[in-house]
Amino acid sequence: MQPVPSRRQAIADDIRNKISTGQIKTGERLPSEAQLATRYAVSTPTLRSALAVLQSEGLVDKIHGKGNFVRYPRRRITYVGGACTLRAEPSPESALRVSVRTTNVQAHGQLIGLLGVSAKSPLTEFLCISHEGKSPHSLARIYVPRDLSPTDVPTESHCCKSVEAKLAELRPPLAEVRERVCARPPTPEETVTLRISSALAVLAITRVAADSTGRVVEAALLVLPGDRTEAFFTTHRMTDERTNGG
Repeated sequence: MQPVPSRRQAIADDIRNKISTGQIKTGERLPSEAQLATRYAVSTPTLRSALAVLQSEGLVDKIHGKGNFVRYPRRRITYVGGACTLRAEPSPESALRVSVRTTNVQAHGQLIGLLGVSAKSPLTEFLCISHEGKSPHSLARIYVPRDLSPTDVPTESHCCKSVEAKLAELRPPLAEVRERVCARPPTPEETVTLRISSALAVLAITRVAADSTGRVVEAALLVLPGDRTEAFFTTHRMTDERTNGG
């Protein structure tokens, strides 16, 4: 005997079916929560719980003050280790753009250890948030010593490369890049910024770059939603001649 689905699951199944069959179109706003609660004869908390199921599946996007919308399929992101770049698969629906906010800050918390500087050392933070249409896609916080900070970083771009290019103009050539990758739950701030469920894991990448003197010239904290991200690393095996100094 099949178990009877809960009201929450039954509502989620019905809306999911309407989305999959095209009765509710991609990008379309769902009826208000009050209207849906009346339609399904449930309380508002039960209705919100059903919508939370769809949000965690990536089918519905809740925008504060505007309502619930059927999500466009999320573009896949590939993080290329070593090259320190993000690649997004092409999409005919909407272009991927990056907004950049520049702020002068002082070294604190983990930044002291990552950059190898004393507390309150002057740094510049570049907060980069990529958007697909109106929906946030990924975020990165890049920190550099103030003396290596360019003043003409664009506030909006179609990729992160323009930001990296501006940073490279002032810093010496990189001699070492260290990357640490882990999967973890998103912080409350990240769930709001990226509009993702708190149940969705994110790929957190910490990247530290140093010059030939050993000075750390950049520390980057990247947060990539787990439902659309993969990391790609290539190891180049040294030959015997190179190993022996030949």
